[in-house]
Amino acid sequence: MKKYDYVIVGAGLYGAVFAYLANKDGKKCLVLDRRPQTGGNLYCEKIEGINVHKYGAHIFHTSNKEVWEFVNSIVEFNRYTNSPVANYKGNYFNLPFNMNTFYQMWGVTTPSEAKAKIEDQKQEALEKMKAEDITEPRNLEEQALLLIGKDIYEKLIKGYTEKQWGRSATEIPAFIIKRLPVRFVYDNNYFNDKYQGIPVGGYNELIQGLLKDVEVQCNIDFLSNKSYYENLGEKILFTGAIDEFFGYEFGKLAYRTIHFEHEIHDVTNWQGNAVVNYTESEIPFTRIIEHKHFEMFGDEVENCPKTVISKEFSSEWKEGMEPYYPINDDENNALYHKYKELTEKETQYLFGGRLAEYKYYDMAPIVELVLARYKNLK
Repeated sequence: MKKYDYVIVGAGLYGAVFAYLANKDGKKCLVLDRRPQTGGNLYCEKIEGINVHKYGAHIFHTSNKEVWEFVNSIVEFNRYTNSPVANYKGNYFNLPFNMNTFYQMWGVTTPSEAKAKIEDQKQEALEKMKAEDITEPRNLEEQALLLIGKDIYEKLIKGYTEKQWGRSATEIPAFIIKRLPVRFVYDNNYFNDKYQGIPVGGYNELIQGLLKDVEVQCNIDFLSNKSYYENLGEKILFTGAIDEFFGYEFGKLAYRTIHFEHEIHDVTNWQGNAVVNYTESEIPFTRIIEHKHFEMFGDEVENCPKTVISKEFSSEWKEGMEPYYPINDDENNALYHKYKELTEKETQYLFGGRLAEYKYYDMAPIVELVLARYKNLK
């Protein structure tokens, strides 16, 4: 008889939700993480009374009532609504693309005027492709021009996307932008989901709530002592990088990564919004996050005397960096599937989450996935 029903490798959202469900089900769990704290990329650090999202901004959003009620049973969520703004050469545009954006871009005030403007520019892009005997968009630039036209593409998409991917838009595959959501209403709410918000007190409250009755060990490198933990747990849930688990047997999977420059400023309000995208290519960072706006509203903003901002820079992943975004092109997907085939022989193990599945997930889909997968285990 082994000491634990589950050894869970990774104290991010996937591992924490799984541990909560298993613990509630009477299973004995041990959660391990190589970082000095729990929470994975949701971890917040308290600076000047502000919860700073150390690994990038996280906004919880879902239309799944079960998922929303589950996370709210752990911690109450606030009413934060994501309404980012784009800064292009000092001019500001509301996001997502909606009637406010179109008014700011062209001075149009009605949906029919906006639709006509976009259709004219889409037609212009289509005729240019036809003249060059191109039947399908060959890259992201051609795809975006067909979807939204040149003005919005050149001012709000091109530079931002090139910074995110570290290459010209003509070198990025067309499938990266399958569609561009366009709204012909004056509505700056970025998400269409029914529910959205931030945990009151920050994401540490959510993770601590999920793990409060579970044994947790931090600063643990599971892979360097794998056989020891295999002897402790009946089953092991691994949420780390799949290629690393198998010793990079077939080579390394590629990622994009992000690094941050955090700054404290002696003002109550730096940019007036939580998220401001910088869409021109000449500015090296992709966006600035002002963290207090995720949890402070109205007078609370002014009552907190300082503010913390984070400039976000995108780059290719290299050894020692945090892997953020899988590059799901044909080559990397084929490599992942070779690793996935190896997991089928690992009968003691369960694999799940962004790094183990080489797939980008938002938070709500992770919760939904774990709720469903745990039910299926029973």
